Amino acid sequence: MSTIGHQHGHRPPAPMVEEVSDFEVLEVAVRELCLEKGIFTAEDHRAFTEFAERIGPMPAARLVAKCWLDDEFKRAALADPIEACTAVGVDWLQPTGFGTPSDFTALHILEDTPTLHHVVVCTLCSCYPRPLLGNSPEWYRTPNYRRRVARYPRDVLAEFGTYLPADVEIRIEDSNQKHRFMVLPMRPEGTQDWSEDELAQIVTRDCLIGVALPRPGVTANVTANRVREAQRGGH
Repeated sequence: MSTIGHQHGHRPPAPMVEEVSDFEVLEVAVRELCLEKGIFTAEDHRAFTEFAERIGPMPAARLVAKCWLDDEFKRAALADPIEACTAVGVDWLQPTGFGTPSDFTALHILEDTPTLHHVVVCTLCSCYPRPLLGNSPEWYRTPNYRRRVARYPRDVLAEFGTYLPADVEIRIEDSNQKHRFMVLPMRPEGTQDWSEDELAQIVTRDCLIGVALPRPGVTANVTANRVREAQRGGH
């Protein structure tokens, strides 16, 4: 058996990340064109990239924790998510002080229930609520995830280790240039006496996209090791 065949036969079923997507090629072309036309500067691009990498998903995780602890705040957040962002220190319209295309869109918070589970995707490219969640994970941008989660949501969730009862509806929300989404997952059992800080720690990025569920003791994205193995072609 060849080395390549042996590696492929033992790859985990996590979304593949080694492919170069059409979006990544397009992003480079559009960015260079915008710089050439003076729409934004290289310094603007650097500042936003550093901003997104610095914040990560914690503002959104804290927003979820506040919703879990305060029903009145949750109602307000569902009605006006952009205003609710200010409670976690995010000015959705001007997060970096100079504006980017992602800033000027509608934000929607998708509330999970015992019979409804939301999953976020951008089937066209990689639209993502970066002011709240930072940069999107690499697998979110791949054609593999984008084309499959809308058609086979249960199969894709299973690849992330997430299994839902058959009577739970899975609703796929497709981000686009005018709308961004984040998931408000259900509060897990066993966290009744937890503080806001403790709750925010278990609301991982994957939970906010909808491919994972918050669980006591789980404070990291469940896909991290599997994605690294997929990148290496590991066993």
